[in-house]
Amino acid sequence: MEAIQDQFQTIVDGFIDFQGQKLAEQIATYTLTVSAIVGFLAGFVSQNIVYTLYICLAGTGLAFLVVVPPWPIYNQAPVRFLSSGNGRKGGSGVGTIIVGEEEVKVKT
Repeated sequence: MEAIQDQFQTIVDGFIDFQGQKLAEQIATYTLTVSAIVGFLAGFVSQNIVYTLYICLAGTGLAFLVVVPPWPIYNQAPVRFLSSGNGRKGGSGVGTIIVGEEEVKVKT
């Protein structure tokens, strides 16, 4: 039961990374643009503004359902932060980080 609660909590917390934010923005932009163009054309051809409104509203709803929930696809490259230096005050230790597949020593 606790495993199910942990999975649900992970989904609800809504963590997405920077690449996921970029992907979500692109999806929203393209979805809204395409729905606006299709809605305009459908309304223009049929000479009925209701078709335009319904198609644009459907595109907005679709973009909302795809972008707003924190789907796992938006967290493919999570940000990993450095440790705080093992509790030392003053930052007098030396640590290592990995930059471009190379270990680099840093002062913590």
